[in-house]
Amino acid sequence: MITREQIATVLDHPVHDARGDKIGDARHVFFDDMTGEPEWVSVRTGLFGTNESFVPIHDAALVEDHLEVPYAKDQVKDAPNVDIDAGGHLSEQEEQRLYQYYGIDWDASWQDPSGTRQAQGTVGTAGTVGAADDAMTRSEEEMHVGVERREAGRARLRKYVVTEEQQYTVPVRHEEVRVEREPITDTNRDSAMTGPDITEAEHDVTLYEEQPVVETRAVPKERVRLTTEEVTEEETVTGEVRKERIETEGTDEHGDQRRRH
Repeated sequence: MITREQIATVLDHPVHDARGDKIGDARHVFFDDMTGEPEWVSVRTGLFGTNESFVPIHDAALVEDHLEVPYAKDQVKDAPNVDIDAGGHLSEQEEQRLYQYYGIDWDASWQDPSGTRQAQGTVGTAGTVGAADDAMTRSEEEMHVGVERREAGRARLRKYVVTEEQQYTVPVRHEEVRVEREPITDTNRDSAMTGPDITEAEHDVTLYEEQPVVETRAVPKERVRLTTEEVTEEETVTGEVRKERIETEGTDEHGDQRRRH
């Protein structure tokens, strides 16, 4: 159980469930008006701490720098919302709702050692160290804005093959037959007169030509990879915060009591 001396260590510190998961941060500690002992702690939950849930502090323990309660995180976050009056107290009906939600025997919790049911005491706001303290605590909600990382999309590299038609002009050569005639002269007479005088004869000439040949080879051209870079942009978020105001009745603007003349 948390003592009054440990309240300062509890407020604005993390609250964990029985499994060690963080539920939120302790906002207020409420005392029993009859015994003066801590009875409830309100825990800020939600992404930006916008919700406030009540959880019994009787079986809680202070572990290092956080408060540990014997209830599951989801159970605390789903606790019923209760109304607190202007004096910072829970009504008997609201407190009974919380007892029923957490499975605590309402009647057994208000039995004294002699077995006589004690009168119902209201539960006061945190920060009331003495029973006779008549000060009123004014609180304000503060908006805390954070960011969460989530998946925005995926990128993938995919390689596929396309066929393109390319044209190249290359020179090709071929051989053609050309008939050359030369008259008989003293220079070539001997060669021309060899062999029989009249005969039939054939002479073959092989012709050659060039043809274009296409050959393809895979040649590395570039390397492609995916990388990520962080880009910082500014976004404006809007939220509502509640502030308590304290006004006086029966006094003037300086706080002095008005006198009747």
